[in-house]
Amino acid sequence: MGALVPEALAAASRLESLGTSVDVVCVTSPGLLFDAVQGRSGLAKADTWILDAAFPARRAAPLVTLLDGHPHTLAFLAGINGVRAAHLGVTRFGQSGDIDEVYRHHGLDTDSVIATALDLL
Repeated sequence: MGALVPEALAAASRLESLGTSVDVVCVTSPGLLFDAVQGRSGLAKADTWILDAAFPARRAAPLVTLLDGHPHTLAFLAGINGVRAAHLGVTRFGQSGDIDEVYRHHGLDTDSVIATALDLL
């Protein structure tokens, strides 16, 4: 889940330089978070402490998810604190090129992340 951390951190740094506070969370287990969301809703038996640890309500803000997989994988995260969100990821497969070209093609490059975040604000 951490392949795009460099792009996320670069985008966060540039957004911070523009005066926008940013948190970066690297989700290593979307299943654990999803189970916790289901538990909070009473739809499953699961510990929910991870939601408050990773996404504290006091830090709630618009959310950009970034994944080198299908964007719906992390879309549920916006529901944790009911925030506006955009979900970036790969929806078409089979493209080839160097990593920068492929990330740009799918809108996963640093500039696309920044533009998406600014659109939410």
